[in-house]
Amino acid sequence: MRTIGSPAELERRRRLAVRRVREGYSADEVAEFLGVNPGSVRRWVKAARVAGGRGLAARPTPGRPPKLTRTQEKVVRRWLAECPTEFGFPTELWTCPRLAWLIHREWGVRLNPRYLCRWLRARGFTPQRPRRVPRERDERAIADWLERDWPRTKKTPAGGARRSPWSMRAGC
Repeated sequence: MRTIGSPAELERRRRLAVRRVREGYSADEVAEFLGVNPGSVRRWVKAARVAGGRGLAARPTPGRPPKLTRTQEKVVRRWLAECPTEFGFPTELWTCPRLAWLIHREWGVRLNPRYLCRWLRARGFTPQRPRRVPRERDERAIADWLERDWPRTKKTPAGGARRSPWSMRAGC
């Protein structure tokens, strides 16, 4: 798996590792310092020995380039912090199809909603639904009932007698 970081940052780290090994540190020490596998450090040292500086040079990131720029990603994250009704949606629930539609409307970039779900999860977003609260719910009446009536209706062990230590759960 490719390490996270820009190609320039990864090249800087490879060059630092080779310099440290040449200064006398062991590959294991350098690997622990950088948080990489010692085999990687040895491979970088060998590449520097065989090809010189070109062996450590940054390479372009493999794979297809992202469809959204970093700025567009930041805008999408800002959208998710806002309420969907501000964008004309009928409910206060962000869905991947809604977000895909909004991205297409704003920048003309088509993203599959299933891919968008994985994209969001990789950036720390998880599926959430607003908690439904009945219109008739009265928090003050509930608090009064819990304070006044709940202790009276709560069941106690046989005649209020203490429970034996064997029937009690740990920490209770």
